[in-house]
Amino acid sequence: MIEVKDVYFSYPNGVQALNGVSLTVRKGDFLAIMGQNGAGKTTLVKHFNGLLKPTKGEVLVDGVATAKVSVAAIARNVGFVFQNPDHQLFSETVEEEIAFALRNFGLKEDVIKKRVTWALNLLGLAQYRKTSPFMLSGGERKRVALASVLAWDPKILILDEPTIGQDYQQKEKLRQFILQMRTRGKTVITVTHDVEFVAECNPRVILMKEGKILIDGEARKVLTSPEILEEASIIPPQIAQIFLQLSDMGLPCNVIDVYEAKTILSSFLESHL
Repeated sequence: MIEVKDVYFSYPNGVQALNGVSLTVRKGDFLAIMGQNGAGKTTLVKHFNGLLKPTKGEVLVDGVATAKVSVAAIARNVGFVFQNPDHQLFSETVEEEIAFALRNFGLKEDVIKKRVTWALNLLGLAQYRKTSPFMLSGGERKRVALASVLAWDPKILILDEPTIGQDYQQKEKLRQFILQMRTRGKTVITVTHDVEFVAECNPRVILMKEGKILIDGEARKVLTSPEILEEASIIPPQIAQIFLQLSDMGLPCNVIDVYEAKTILSSFLESHL
C-alpha cells in the first residue's frame, strides 16, 4: 500500500510541483493519473519509489517512509518504467538488459534465464534477444524497458506514458497484461495522456492540475464529466462524447466502453425500428 500524506514538493529551480497531495493506493489497485503537462503527474509517482523525497509531508510504502530509505531498498517491490526508455537502458543486448537487475537481486542463473525468456515472449521481443536495445525503434525500446522491470516481478508497477510509440496491437497486449497483473494481486499505476486507453481499461482515475488532485474516482464517472475534464485539459473519450450528445434521446451518458456502446445502440435501434 502507498500512502501520500499532504505532500508538497519543490524543485531546486523553485518550481512548486506538488501542492498538498494526499491519496491512498491499496494493494491490487489499478490507477491512472492524468492531467496536462506540468500538472505534477510524473513528479508524484517518482515519490512512490523514492526517486524524489517530499519537501513537506510524507510518503509511505508498506508502512515505510520513503524519505528514510534508499531507492535501492524500495526498488525490489516498486518497479518504475520511465517515459523515455533511453533513461533506463544501458546494456549491450536486450537479453543482458533484462537480466541485469535479476543478477543484482542475487537470483540464480537458471531462474534468470527463465525470467528473461518469459519477459521476451510476453512483450514480443524474443527475436531481439541478442540485439542492442539502441538499435531498436522507440516503441521497441520502451517494451525492453518494461520487460527489464517485469522480469523481477515487483509488487507495484509504475508505468510513465506506456502507450507512447505503441500500435493498437501492443496497446491491447499491455491492457491484457495489466488485467493479468491485477488477478495476481499486483498494483499498477500509470501516468498517461491516452484517454482512449484509459477508457478501455476502466481503472480508478486521478486528474491533476497545478500540483493538486482535482478528482479521484472511477473512470466511468471521471471520463464522462465534461466540466472536470475541461478543467484538467482532457478531451473525453470518443465514445463518451457520442453518448453525451445522444443523452437527450434517453441514452445513458456515462458510457466509455465500445462493447457496452454497441449493446446499448443495438438495443435502442431494435426498439425504434
